[in-house]
Amino acid sequence: MSDQPLTGAKLNTAKWRTPKAAAVAGMLFAVLAIVSFWLLWISVPAELRESGAWLRSNTGTVALAVNLMPFSGISFLWFMAVLHERIAGFGDRFFSTVFLGSGILFLCMLFAASAVAGAILAAFAIESQGLVDSATYHFARAIAYNILNVYMIKMAAVFMITTSTVSIYTGLAPRWLAIIGYALALLLLFGSYYIRWSFLLFPLWIFALSACIVFDKLHEPREGRTAP
Repeated sequence: MSDQPLTGAKLNTAKWRTPKAAAVAGMLFAVLAIVSFWLLWISVPAELRESGAWLRSNTGTVALAVNLMPFSGISFLWFMAVLHERIAGFGDRFFSTVFLGSGILFLCMLFAASAVAGAILAAFAIESQGLVDSATYHFARAIAYNILNVYMIKMAAVFMITTSTVSIYTGLAPRWLAIIGYALALLLLFGSYYIRWSFLLFPLWIFALSACIVFDKLHEPREGRTAP
């Protein structure tokens, strides 16, 4: 492998591939997250005092959602890493730290809630009736619910606020999308408890952000390739 620095056309190609990789990873995360959350939404009752009947009828659907979560998280990690490389040029360590910290915490809580849900499914497969009638089931159910609907969704809101702020100053995304990001983040911070489907807003916004990056970058390589 050559140690020579990238120049000319190679440099233009590298600059093009970086935001493109972030956009593709962001779209993949959004699609997988929306599918996973939707499967959980239609399969698991929101009421914490429910009897556990969903385990007898929707185990396969929930298992599919849980198995999709790691791939969704990997895509988000790739999206965040590539985006952080671009944000590094912003020059503000505060926003860079909050961006990275909120994204990592979001991922940790996503994986933790998925692990708890997977543990419930595994325990049910071993001892179905004993699990549903036990306090352990309701305890694990409450842990997964609170991680997803209280803490994870709040970290997603912080990530949206930080990314929207950086987008305004760096031109990473259109200003209107950043303003929408602020509004949706406030909704997640203060209204997620009352609006059950609000968790879908985060992956939808990430998809819109990724689409804007792809759309903006489609024209840059053409301009770069016209130069000799």
